[in-house]
Amino acid sequence: MTVSYTLKVANAKFGGFTKLLFRWKGSIYKLLYREFLVFCLLYSFISILYRCVLNNEQQEVFERLARHCNKFAKLIPMSFVLGFYVTQAFQRWWGQYTSFPLPDNLMMVVSGNVHGTDERGRLLRRTLMRYANLSSVLILRSISTRVRKRFPALEDIVEAGFMTADELKKLNHLYSDFNKYWMPLAWFANLASQARKEGRVKDDIALRLLMDELNNYRSKCSMLFHYDWISIPLVYTQVVTVAVYSFFMFCLIGRQFVKPEKPDEDKIHLDLYVPIFTLLEFFFYAGWLKVGELIINPFGEDDDDFETNQLIDRNIQVSMLAVDDMHQNLPLLEKDKYWMDKGPSYPSATMKPVFMGSTHDMRYNDRLQVLLCKYFFGQSRMRGYMLQYLNPHPCLHFRNCFGCTKLFMRHLYFKVSLLQCNYIFKYRVILTKQLTIWLGLGLFACNYA
Repeated sequence: MTVSYTLKVANAKFGGFTKLLFRWKGSIYKLLYREFLVFCLLYSFISILYRCVLNNEQQEVFERLARHCNKFAKLIPMSFVLGFYVTQAFQRWWGQYTSFPLPDNLMMVVSGNVHGTDERGRLLRRTLMRYANLSSVLILRSISTRVRKRFPALEDIVEAGFMTADELKKLNHLYSDFNKYWMPLAWFANLASQARKEGRVKDDIALRLLMDELNNYRSKCSMLFHYDWISIPLVYTQVVTVAVYSFFMFCLIGRQFVKPEKPDEDKIHLDLYVPIFTLLEFFFYAGWLKVGELIINPFGEDDDDFETNQLIDRNIQVSMLAVDDMHQNLPLLEKDKYWMDKGPSYPSATMKPVFMGSTHDMRYNDRLQVLLCKYFFGQSRMRGYMLQYLNPHPCLHFRNCFGCTKLFMRHLYFKVSLLQCNYIFKYRVILTKQLTIWLGLGLFACNYA
C-alpha cells in the first residue's frame, strides 16, 4: 500500500523531515540494506586481504592498483547519468498515476442524463457503469501483479460480479490477437445508443456528452496499456546499472586505505578501517538507483506501488451509489443559513485582509503632477490635462502625449525630482533648458527608432 506521510509534514518545523528518517516501511533502508551489507562485506574482505595476507611486494602492487582505480573511477559521470534517468522515471510514474481510469466524471453524466426511476432505467444505468468498471478491471489485470493474483482467470471476474456468464461467452467468442479491454466500452456505446432510442436519453446533446466522457475514460485505459507496453529504452537502464555497479566495484579497491605514495603525505594520512564517506556515497548513488527501480513500474507489490485492488473496489462502489441509490434522491430544499445575509460573517479577530492586487495600494506624488502640468501646459490647460492624461500615473500619459517611450519618461520623471519641483519657479530658466534638452533628445530617439 502507498505510504503516506503528508500529515507528518503539514507544518514546517525545526527538523521537520528528520522524524521521517526513522520509518521502516517504504524507506530507502528497506530497499537498500541487502546491497549495502554486500558492499561492506566485500570491502572488509579486500581490506583484510591487503593488511594480513599479502606480502610487502604484493602490497606495493595492490597500492598502485588502488591509486589507479581511484583516479579513473572519478571519470564516470554518476550524477548526470543517474539524475537524468530518475527524472525520466519520475515523469513516467506521474503520467501513469494521472492516467488511472476513474469513473467519477462518467458516473455523473450517466446519473444526470440516463433517466427513469423504474427497473429498466435502473438496469440501464447500473449496466453502463458496470461495463466501464469491467474495462478498467481487464486493463489492470493485464498490467498489475496484484490484480492478476486477485483475478487469475476471467471466471474469477464473473464470480466477483463485474461480468455475467453470458458476457463472458460473448467476450471469449469474439476472437482477437490483442487485448480485449476495449470490448466492454463498445458495449457501453451501443447500450447508450439504445437508451437514446428508448427515450431514456432525452436528446443528442446528452448522448454526445456520454460519448465524450466514454472516450476520455477509454483513452486513460489505453494510456495505461501503452505505458506497460513501451518502457524506458532498455539500453538506458542497462547503462545506468552498469555505471553504478562498475563505479562501486572500482571503489572496493580504489577506496582502500593504503600507504601514501610520497613520504611527505604520512603527516596527513589517516588509516581508517571504516570508509565513512565511501559508504555515504554508496548510500546516495545506489539509493538513487533504487528510487528509479521503484518508480519505473508502480503496478507491482512494493510498499509505494499503487493500491490497485483498493481502487477497483472504490470505483465500483461509488459508481453504483451515484447511478442507483443517489439517482433523483435529493434532500429537501431549504433556505440556507445566509438567506437574508450577503455572505458568511467571521469574527473580527480571524478576518484577514483581502488581497486586491499588488498595485491596489500604490501611491504617487500629486503635487509633482500639478507642478509638471503648470510648467508644461500652463494654468488654463492644467485641469483638463490632469483629467485626461495624468490618472493613474504620469509616466504612462506623457508617453501618449509626446510619443516618447516609457523608458525615456521614467528617466524624465527621475530628473524632475521633488527637490527640483520646490525650486521650479526660482530656477525656471535653468530648468527650461535642461528639460528642453532631455525632451528633444527623447523625441529624436523615438522618431529615429
